[in-house]
Amino acid sequence: MADPAADPGGWAWFAADAPSVPDDDPAPVFARCFAGPDGRRVLAVLTAMTLERTLGPDAGDAALRHLEGQRRLVATILALVARGRGEAPRSPLAKET
Repeated sequence: MADPAADPGGWAWFAADAPSVPDDDPAPVFARCFAGPDGRRVLAVLTAMTLERTLGPDAGDAALRHLEGQRRLVATILALVARGRGEAPRSPLAKET
């Protein structure tokens, strides 16, 4: 019987290699940038300053919009870092255990 692995007409095409990351994908760069203890500290500070911050009921429209823009930016950074590390997306407010 012929070796199935040697048969180019068999299922060899189905065994996909690991997906390659496009050269212009910023996720691996973000993961490397925030990989060390300093990077983790920066992410913790940014999260505390934006995602964990609340405004009082007397906050004006401009303040609310400004904070929401900051939150969006930090959430995008966290998502890029997670994707660059190959992690599954998670809630930015989820605490690490």
